[in-house]
Amino acid sequence: MGVKKISTVFSNKKRKTYLRVLRSAIFAAIVIIVILIVLQLLGINVNSMLAGVGIASIVIGFALQDAMKDIFRGLEIVSDNYYDIGDVIKYGDNTGQVLSINLRTTKIQDINTMNVVSIANRNINQVEVVTGYIYLKTPLPLRIKPTAAKLIMAEVTKNVQKLNGVTSVIHQGLTEITDSSLNYQIQITCDPMNQLQVRRDALGAIVDTLAEHKILLPYTQLDIHNKK
Repeated sequence: MGVKKISTVFSNKKRKTYLRVLRSAIFAAIVIIVILIVLQLLGINVNSMLAGVGIASIVIGFALQDAMKDIFRGLEIVSDNYYDIGDVIKYGDNTGQVLSINLRTTKIQDINTMNVVSIANRNINQVEVVTGYIYLKTPLPLRIKPTAAKLIMAEVTKNVQKLNGVTSVIHQGLTEITDSSLNYQIQITCDPMNQLQVRRDALGAIVDTLAEHKILLPYTQLDIHNKK
């Protein structure tokens, strides 16, 4: 995908996000105006009613405090580019693609259950934007030689690269030494929507590659000594 095409995709997503929020704001304004017109037609003095809003607003303000937080945060999401329609975000146990961003809520479709989940915009601090990167470790025995490890990891990288949905795989080298293994890490790039399935498939490819080389997954051994 070229730079121009990527730029077009992002601009389309941003345009769609702004249109959704603008539509929501216009709808809210129209509802308020229609209500005021209907009240006026029914003989209710709207002007005097609005004059008394100052007192009532204190009471209503407390009742609508969360709603106002949602509205301000909704505007903040759009203006500060927290996320756009089409992005994949995580909120609690739910990970899904953003379907819509309104003044009060963000709706996502969970990629596991396909359920539509509504998130109050005031909870933006608990939202994580999911990237297309997966980091996996391949544990090799402590006794393995560096040259052999390099060959095995090259094969792991090649096998993971063949998987559906994988864009690229990078071998990042030895990243951890434990009591039972040498852990080599790979970085996988994929579409965030396919991240869970790609992760499962990649783990399977790692296990299969180790099995082909007759390498058992290292595990911590516990030695117990009995005193006589």
